[in-house]
Amino acid sequence: MGIDLPLLWAVIIGFGLMMYVIMDGFDLGIGILFPFVKDRTDRDTMVNTVAPVWDGNETWLVLGGAGLLAAFPIAYSIVLSAMYLPIIAMLLGLILRGVAFEFRFKADEAHKPVWDKAFAGGSYIATFSQGIVLGSFINGFQVENHVYSGGAFDWLTPFAIFSGLGLIVAYALLGATWLILKTEGALLERMRELAKPIVLALLATIAIVSLWTPLSHPEIATRWFSFPNIVFFSPVPILVVIAAVALLWAIARDTHAMPFLLALGLVFLGYSGLVISLWPNIVPPSISIWDAASPPQSLGFTLVGALFTIPFILFYTAWAYHVFRGKVKAGEGYH
Repeated sequence: MGIDLPLLWAVIIGFGLMMYVIMDGFDLGIGILFPFVKDRTDRDTMVNTVAPVWDGNETWLVLGGAGLLAAFPIAYSIVLSAMYLPIIAMLLGLILRGVAFEFRFKADEAHKPVWDKAFAGGSYIATFSQGIVLGSFINGFQVENHVYSGGAFDWLTPFAIFSGLGLIVAYALLGATWLILKTEGALLERMRELAKPIVLALLATIAIVSLWTPLSHPEIATRWFSFPNIVFFSPVPILVVIAAVALLWAIARDTHAMPFLLALGLVFLGYSGLVISLWPNIVPPSISIWDAASPPQSLGFTLVGALFTIPFILFYTAWAYHVFRGKVKAGEGYH
């Protein structure tokens, strides 16, 4: 029995996207939280918690995009054709954010607020655009003969907009819990205050999406609520509630790492629910990973490169976080 190369590549791309959400999520979340922190020193401390690692976090987005092009070119062409505008907005947001990240350290006091606003604005634009893409992906694409046949603004739907707002909430939670892990003093307490309502907002968002999606897509409702699937998949919503309650408990206690780990758990459970709802389609509602896959020779050739590259990415990422572990104090930083 041979290796199922499309399935293996789907796992690699899924892993890369999940790593991006985890690692760049709290990075973007820091920018999302900027408007809620007025003290200039605290803002510097927030940025300094990710200054040594933020460039590498976006490597996973590149890996996911390049992997999709190499392994599933049909899916790549359909998704990009349908999502040109939000993807361009996302890239512009990431560029604005990256420029602001560097320039705010070098700007004088008169111009620093401008770059603070640019940093926050870029974070909101990039996150909201990613949420738009996610919501549109769940809704599915109009396809004829494996070619996108919809309009340039088909992504502009209430569900996609809500998904964009929901992702802002999710990244804000990752950012707040990351800062609980990495900071101390008044900033840490401020993040504890902000994290509590954000958890409740995210729980409400998950509940709304979990109802909205099956009501809009009968095939997803059948996937979740038919027997015996409802038994197999019931641990996901149960674990979401348990993780949210545990997260609120951890935030209220004098813990540092636990809130971030539980926030990651919530995000992972949401990602698992997405996979359950759409599997095995890589272009919803009807194009599977096997339908969109490259020829086996191409999949095998590119797999060699991926299996060589991914361990290096994991190693230097782990090493960077190990070297710059610990709390970041006010007035000190790595930049």
